[in-house]
Amino acid sequence: MPGDVSRILILGGTREARELAGRLDGDGRFQVITSLAGRTTGPNPIAGEVRVGGFGGVEGLRDFIAAERIALIVDATHPFAAQISANAAHAGVRTGIPCLRLERPPWDEQKGDNWTHMADIEAAARAIPEGARALVTVGRQEVAPFFARRDIHVLARMIEPPSHGVPGNAEVLLARPPFSFEQERAVLEEKRIDVLVTKNSGGGATYAKIEAARALGLPVLMIARPGKAEAVTLASIEELLEHLEAQLG
Repeated sequence: MPGDVSRILILGGTREARELAGRLDGDGRFQVITSLAGRTTGPNPIAGEVRVGGFGGVEGLRDFIAAERIALIVDATHPFAAQISANAAHAGVRTGIPCLRLERPPWDEQKGDNWTHMADIEAAARAIPEGARALVTVGRQEVAPFFARRDIHVLARMIEPPSHGVPGNAEVLLARPPFSFEQERAVLEEKRIDVLVTKNSGGGATYAKIEAARALGLPVLMIARPGKAEAVTLASIEELLEHLEAQLG
């Protein structure tokens, strides 16, 4: 790798990003900088150096890589964070710095699931039947199309409150994952939910809602992941560390 091989930039506030930072920081051979977008206040602790905020596009990220003598970029952002993933891939190409993507596999439909695959947020919002009670777990930044549906009841679960108003036919449930099967089933039953709307984020922290919907026979509107810029993609921290060791020789 060009430059100082000990300096690694991790992009993202995901669980995988935090765990990877801890593994690399504790290794003793690396200096780790984890960059957070800053959309969530009070993020979980992260080992090593942490910066918060955007870079200013590809050019800003490129300048940061040069100034900090970064030797490796690890894109461990959320599977739906297409823009920063594209910026990371392009900045890697422009600087000649390797860019690895750490991205958990998507969920697969299992026996007993009743999924309808949605191309995007807007399609999912349109697909909710009139009069339905929907549990929507797409995050506060993309909940607006669901709030615009005044002919349904929306239970929007998110970590922090939305920045815009909540209509009278909707309610917000503030909660931070992980969630257990028992917790998810209780929410679906107590709120009399008819349909679950979720992104195909993958991972175990929020999978219990899929299991609970399956157990109750509820339909799921599953929003597909966006296309991303090409990059070497690893599905687990162990795979990424093995790849890193091979690159280091």
